Amino acid sequence: MNTTLFAVTSYDREVYEKEIREFLPERLWDVHVHLWRREHLVPPTGSTRTVDWPSRVAEENTAEQLEETYRLLFPSKTIRPFVFGSIRSDLETMNRYVSAVARQRQWPALIFSDPRWTAREFERRLLEGGFLGAKSYLSFAPSYLPADEIRIFDFFPPHQLAVLNRRGLLLMLHLPRSGRLRDPVNLAQLLEIEERYPAIRVIVAHVGRAYCPQDVGNAFEILSQTRRLLFDLSANTNDEVFEQVLRAVGPGRILFGSDLPILRMRMRRICENGIYINLVPRGLYGDVSGDPHMREAAPAESERLTFFMYEEIRAFRRAAERVGLGRTDIERVFYGNASAILQDLGWNESAGLGPI
Repeated sequence: MNTTLFAVTSYDREVYEKEIREFLPERLWDVHVHLWRREHLVPPTGSTRTVDWPSRVAEENTAEQLEETYRLLFPSKTIRPFVFGSIRSDLETMNRYVSAVARQRQWPALIFSDPRWTAREFERRLLEGGFLGAKSYLSFAPSYLPADEIRIFDFFPPHQLAVLNRRGLLLMLHLPRSGRLRDPVNLAQLLEIEERYPAIRVIVAHVGRAYCPQDVGNAFEILSQTRRLLFDLSANTNDEVFEQVLRAVGPGRILFGSDLPILRMRMRRICENGIYINLVPRGLYGDVSGDPHMREAAPAESERLTFFMYEEIRAFRRAAERVGLGRTDIERVFYGNASAILQDLGWNESAGLGPI
C-alpha cells in the first residue's frame, strides 16, 4: 500500500509476518532515534567527518513522522523511543524541539551536546531541557584534528563526563576513528570511562560501528572484562558481530536501537574487503555511483529488498538463535533492559517523568 511517508510492499509484510512479528515482544524501547525538522538544518561548513548516504533517506524526522513510521513498520506493537537531535541541525533550535516533543509525548530524551560548553553550561542545559543524558558526534571535535586522530574525549570532554557521572545519566557514544570498535585508542578510552566515571550509563552505539567482522579485532576479548558498558544494535545488520557481542557481555547489556529515520531505507548490507556496502534499488536514492558505501542492486533483487529496520532485526534473530537466547532474553534486549535503566534514573514510565 502507498502512504504519504513511504511505501510498504507485500514483500515487506511477508517478511514482518514470517520473521519478525512473533520474534519481538509486544512492547519495545527504541533507544536510538534522531528527531529534527527541516527548518533546523544548517548549510554545511566543510567536512562533517561523516558519511553522506543517510541524508538521502529523509529530509526530516518529526515526532509525527516517527509515530507513523512505527505504525507502518510494526503493526500491533507498542514502541517508545529515546530521542535526540541530528548532526546537521542547529543545536539550539533542535534541542529545544526535542525537549518539547519529549515532554509532550513522555519520551526520554538526550541533549545533543557541544564539547565547548563549560560544565556549568552543560549541566544547566541538561536540567532546563529535562534531558536524561547526552549524545554528541566527532564532528564537534576541534577542526584542526584529522578525522583519524579524534578521540572520544575530544567531543565528550572530561568536565562534561564528570557532570554525567555525578548525576548518573546516560551517554550515547558514537565511536570515532576509521578503526571503529577494534581501534586501540577507542578501547583504551572506553575502559578509562568505565573506571573513572562508574555512574554513567554508557551506550556504545551501533555495537561500536562494527558493521563488518573486520571491524572487531580483539575488541570483545578486552570488553568482555567490563562490567557496565552497554551496546545498542542501531543501524547494524551483521549477525556475526551480534553473536560476538552476545557471547562477550550477554543479553543483559544489549539494547534495541534503530537510528531512525535512516532505517526506513530499503536495502541489504554486504561486506567487501572489510567495507560495508548498502545495496539499494536502482534510482531510489539518486546517483550513488560516487559513494563507496552504496551500490545499486540488480532489478530482480531490488524487488526483494526490504527495510533496513527489518534487516537489523533479522540479523539479530540469526545471532540469537545461534547463541540460544530464550524468550526472556529477547524481551530484555528489546524492552526490559531499557526499562530497567529508566527505572534506575527515576523515570516514571507511565507518566514519562523523572528527576535528574
